[in-house]
Amino acid sequence: MTFTKLNSTTDAIETSEVIINPVTGDRMTITHSSLHSHHENFQCCFDLPPGAHGAPLHYHRGMAETFEVLDGELEMELGAKSNVKILRPGEVVYVPPRMLHSFRNASNNWTTYRTEVRSGASFEQFIRGMFGLAIDGKVNSTGTPLNPLQFALLIEKADLVIADAPAFVESIVKRLAQIARWMGVEKSLVKYW
Repeated sequence: MTFTKLNSTTDAIETSEVIINPVTGDRMTITHSSLHSHHENFQCCFDLPPGAHGAPLHYHRGMAETFEVLDGELEMELGAKSNVKILRPGEVVYVPPRMLHSFRNASNNWTTYRTEVRSGASFEQFIRGMFGLAIDGKVNSTGTPLNPLQFALLIEKADLVIADAPAFVESIVKRLAQIARWMGVEKSLVKYW
């Protein structure tokens, strides 16, 4: 579902696109695409169902993120494992590059938060790819892509490093992404962005 409106202050077209992940139940509303503009920032709202796992403790090498809770509660680990903060409506957290963070909805109610990702064009490809593969039934019960080459490419696009993963896992992911590029696997993902 896509909604388009004219922003009278800038005379720019803003598009809202809603994508639902049928496996996790997460809903994403893209409010500013970085893929179809000259901007590097990606903006969207996420609706997480009760008990949604969100993302494990991780960091991004070059991307910065802002999280703003609009409704419900978002549980985040910030800077270190077990350094938990519960964000409520109106609260905002800025996560600079290389800062460990995780998020989830630990409550019994839906949570809605807005996020902005700076240098987010590749991140948008990652999230669209993850949701698209889920829609096409190409993920497991937790939402992880079944094809390890596709998954490696998407992890690379997210600029994502999992905190608790052994160092050799990151090198395996890099190698799989190289193989995927060599084999042209990205062509199977392009339809999602």
